[in-house]
Amino acid sequence: MASDTNELFPIPAYCKTIVGSEDGTIEDSPLQKLEISNPARILQLCEGLTDRTTKKLEIKINKYLQAETDASSVFMINLLTVSEEAMVQVVGDNILETSIRTPLSEDTISDIVEYKDNSLKCAEKLDPKLQTLINEIVTKDTGDLNIVPIVAKERRANIPKKTIVSPVYLVCFVNSSKDNRYITTLVHETFKYCLALLLNTRECEEERRLKQQCQSLLAVARKLFSHLGDLNDLLKEIMSEARRLTNAERCSLFLLDPDHMHLVAKVFDGMSPAEKNTEVRIAKDQGIAGHVAATGTILNIKNAYKHPLFYKGIDEATGFKTRNILCFPIRDEDTIVGVAQLCNKMDGHFDYFDEQVANAFSIYCGISIMHSLVYKRIQDAQARSQLSNELMMYHMQVSDQDVADVVTCPNSHDLPNFESFSFVPRRVFHRETPCFVLEMFERLDLIDHFRIKRDTLARFILYARKGYRDVPYHNWQHAFSVAHFAFLCLRNFQLVEKGYLSKLEALAYLISCLCHDIDHRGTTNAFQQQSNSVLASLYSSEGSVMERHHLSQTICTLNTEGCNFLESLSREDYIKCLDLIKNMILATDLAIHYKLHSRQLAMAQEGFTRSNPEHRYYLCSLLMTCADLSDQTKDWPETKKVAQLIYTEFFMQGDLERKMGKQPVDMMNREKASIPDHQLEFLTECCICIFRILSTIFPSAKTLVDSITRNIIAWESSKNVFDKLRVEGCTSYDVLISEELERQVQATLECMQDP
Repeated sequence: MASDTNELFPIPAYCKTIVGSEDGTIEDSPLQKLEISNPARILQLCEGLTDRTTKKLEIKINKYLQAETDASSVFMINLLTVSEEAMVQVVGDNILETSIRTPLSEDTISDIVEYKDNSLKCAEKLDPKLQTLINEIVTKDTGDLNIVPIVAKERRANIPKKTIVSPVYLVCFVNSSKDNRYITTLVHETFKYCLALLLNTRECEEERRLKQQCQSLLAVARKLFSHLGDLNDLLKEIMSEARRLTNAERCSLFLLDPDHMHLVAKVFDGMSPAEKNTEVRIAKDQGIAGHVAATGTILNIKNAYKHPLFYKGIDEATGFKTRNILCFPIRDEDTIVGVAQLCNKMDGHFDYFDEQVANAFSIYCGISIMHSLVYKRIQDAQARSQLSNELMMYHMQVSDQDVADVVTCPNSHDLPNFESFSFVPRRVFHRETPCFVLEMFERLDLIDHFRIKRDTLARFILYARKGYRDVPYHNWQHAFSVAHFAFLCLRNFQLVEKGYLSKLEALAYLISCLCHDIDHRGTTNAFQQQSNSVLASLYSSEGSVMERHHLSQTICTLNTEGCNFLESLSREDYIKCLDLIKNMILATDLAIHYKLHSRQLAMAQEGFTRSNPEHRYYLCSLLMTCADLSDQTKDWPETKKVAQLIYTEFFMQGDLERKMGKQPVDMMNREKASIPDHQLEFLTECCICIFRILSTIFPSAKTLVDSITRNIIAWESSKNVFDKLRVEGCTSYDVLISEELERQVQATLECMQDP
């Protein structure tokens, strides 16, 4: 019986010390005899390795090795070939709250094999990244450190029928009383029996992780597809799930605008509500997100401030501190549709598995985003169909006889001063306006130059007229007045003859003026959005709701059978003409005008350059705005009548808003509106500024500025009458239509003309 009662049985004779080779390494023995280890204790260790997690298995192996080597601490560094990183999750018998990881190249891991039988040489030759990892656990004052590599044979899928020997663990001993040879031999003998169990458990853990990841991604897919109806809600859900899957603090998501090659983010996770309403655009090839969009590769940044592509200005503006970033592309079947950017992993750095999750997650993102966009297009198509049906029900067809009446009209259409800015187009009889439009095309030589069929053009004009609703101001009469002003500009400023506009731009200008308010509902863009109208659902994301609808109806009218008078244009001119019409109709939104105002002013002051495309765009936009506001350049009696129409329409909208439970602005509130003040503000802060720019380019337009100046004086003089009659109980609109206002203001203007 053995003297050591703690041993289950005596050490057999073959468990004896064998001297190693001259260089100090242990030679492989074909008999694989135990030299140092106690078989009884190894059996006890193997018997206890029943846990299903590598962390608990590592604790038991660490305790065994620590006892056998009299070390102060033992820990194992996992070498993960797939993710190419080193990881420590247990030190001694303590499971770390957060695993310590560092990336390693495959070559670095392979080099360790060379020192598998000599721990001292292995420790000397370790990669600096491994040294840094070890220093996070062991300080220099702790004592000696022995590191023994553990290697295993594995088959690689990419190298068939070939076995590869690669290191799988580094076993580290801190301050052991045993020598290097003893420690190395003990580790090899111990892992001869434990390694297979460790590796199998590690593989099972990976299988469980993949299963859990797949279940999480399936749950994410269900969530994402429940938000297809609203793209913004979908994007918020994507960011929330991306954060949850990777344990990140913040996520931003950019969609690619293919037309302008920008990444666009309307919502930033973690920002204030005010900031969330701000659209952010960055160039496709700039910054971290831009780099990922351009290259299509994932970018895992451990230290954001040291990366050359990182822009710290956003951190400085928000007070947020970005530590690390995981940025990955979002793809559909063929192309990149966006980029997601995760910031600050809560428990360390984004690792290989986060990258794998991100790549898998991006597939669901791309599919759901593309389905959401398709769903939105289907909704848009349904809304357009509804609008088209509504329009067809509201308007009648144009008969061939109506077309013939316009084409063969026997009247001369030669009214006095028709080509003068003083002419009032609203005085033309409604039934004769299509004939005068055709006359304008004739006088501008557009019909012969573009070989336009007169009957096709006449049918288009009649359909356009029917496209306007019977609202007080934004009706066909307004469209005719705007088109007439365009005709006057083309004739009086000789825009084509002097090279300011091409013949094609002149054609687009006249068409745009004629159709710029087609199917106007008598309400503003803001009202459409507040009332959640069909138009708002179609166009609110693009802005200029009504203007985009007018453009859509213009194209619809042009595509109506027998109306496409542009069919004689070449394909190139046809496309260019439609682009010009689009830009000109959208320019009638005053919100766009205010964005362009400073650039138009600079163009006028510096001088118009005919060869500059931007100058031509600014001029076309300016001409459209002037035409749209041309009623304000007529004489006082006419501008007063126009004001009556405008405020009738405004007050109708105000009444609708009150029925909706909303308080209208004063200008649209028939009880509170101060018409002369509103008119003066409009004339002095908007109209006269626009026409002054026009007169800077075309000095003969000064007569238009003078007309607006007279109307400003007229509205100033009207304030006394408004104040007087308002006190007597009249509403502002009652005063506007009163004869006394007409009489007194006219008297003031006549006094000004007397010498």
